[in-house]
Amino acid sequence: MDDVDCERRMDCLDEMSDLEKQFLELKDKLFKERLNQVKVKLEEVISGKAGEYREPLATLQHNMQLRTEVAGVYRHLCLQVIKHRHECEIQGARQHLESEKTLLYDCMKTELLEKIRRLEEDEQSVDLSSEWWSDEVRTKKCKKRSHLLRPEHKKKAALVSGPYIVYMLRDIDILEDWTAIKKAKAALVPLKKKSDDRQPPSVRCEGGTLYYDGENFCKGTSVLLEVNDDSPVEAVITAVSTGEVWLRRTDGSKTKIYISQLQKGKYSIRKA
Repeated sequence: MDDVDCERRMDCLDEMSDLEKQFLELKDKLFKERLNQVKVKLEEVISGKAGEYREPLATLQHNMQLRTEVAGVYRHLCLQVIKHRHECEIQGARQHLESEKTLLYDCMKTELLEKIRRLEEDEQSVDLSSEWWSDEVRTKKCKKRSHLLRPEHKKKAALVSGPYIVYMLRDIDILEDWTAIKKAKAALVPLKKKSDDRQPPSVRCEGGTLYYDGENFCKGTSVLLEVNDDSPVEAVITAVSTGEVWLRRTDGSKTKIYISQLQKGKYSIRKA
């Protein structure tokens, strides 16, 4: 390698070192400029002036307002639903109370009427026995007086032909036995009524229709409602559900009847 080549090589190395220095300077300068730009953009974002930040922020705020409005409407509807459920529960409880009160009233009325009937029968039997007793006492007194006034005479034996029965009981004993038999018969009357061989009616509800004892009843049907042995009452069916039937009587009062009550025979209905 001659001197010319060495000089050229040295010149090239010097130029390369200069270029590297310039490149490093440019690189540092570019880095500082980019860093300054990022800092400026960060300050704009923090202050809320950057366009890239304000547009998405406006979109987010709009979405937040929509979701807040939807949540408010949903809350209002939920409160209305809860309020309506509460009112329905209160109304159902009141109607159930009225129905149970009516049922209790009917049962107590039936029991009291039965007791009154028994007391009247007992009173009649007691009156009859007292009259019989007074008649017997009066007859005995008359016999005693007649015996005192009449002269003594021999009693004639009564002639009886054919088979006969001799009763060794006194009249008062027969009266007591007769009264006891009548009371026992009166006590057996309600037991016979309860022991009737009546089969329970078939009752079921399907699709808002009541199937009772071979007949169909739906909303708006006029029926005759019977409670035990009371006289039938006219009513109109207002609603039919799975386990109960609502009726409105002619006086405006409402009655709820359970399917189990129809099956047990506490209530019975038929078309008017």
